[in-house]
Amino acid sequence: MIDIVDEAPDHTGAREGLLDLCFGEDRFRKTSERLREGRLPVFAFSAIDESGKLVGTVRLWSVADRNGSQSLLLGPLAVDPGCRGLKVGDRLMRHALNQAAVLGHGSVILVGDQPYYTRFGFAAGLLDKVGMPGPVDYHRFLALEFTPGHIDGLEGVLSASGVLDPMAVPAAREDVFSVSQAI
Repeated sequence: MIDIVDEAPDHTGAREGLLDLCFGEDRFRKTSERLREGRLPVFAFSAIDESGKLVGTVRLWSVADRNGSQSLLLGPLAVDPGCRGLKVGDRLMRHALNQAAVLGHGSVILVGDQPYYTRFGFAAGLLDKVGMPGPVDYHRFLALEFTPGHIDGLEGVLSASGVLDPMAVPAAREDVFSVSQAI
């Protein structure tokens, strides 16, 4: 049995290990990471197996367009390779999206694999007036709207918003991001 729970501070090491396993060190070079740096997630959920091992993670972050309109940026979503096929990612996604909708968020944005995310209602081509602060594969730039018209109201380059992480170390390295790399 696998439970979906709120992420706890003691999940940090296991979460980071799982993300390294699933995405490698290049995950820090992605444009989406620029929107997560130095912030706390709005939502963070962990999938925990019967032995107490963290086997999945998903987080959602607050972002704003040039007019200050808010949306959530989903990611990363990761599942332990040993649990693939058990629908852990589906359960994490449905739980996260349900929480976002119930708490009144207007939309969720992500950069990801369209065939996977369409089952949750995400679609490409909705963010024509929205950009990211770096390169992005716009075929993978997907959105899901909870409030009708919310996505149409978004425009400009997204920026990080939400609560600053008091434990974050300021990013001083400019070499982490390369213009030639897309998400």
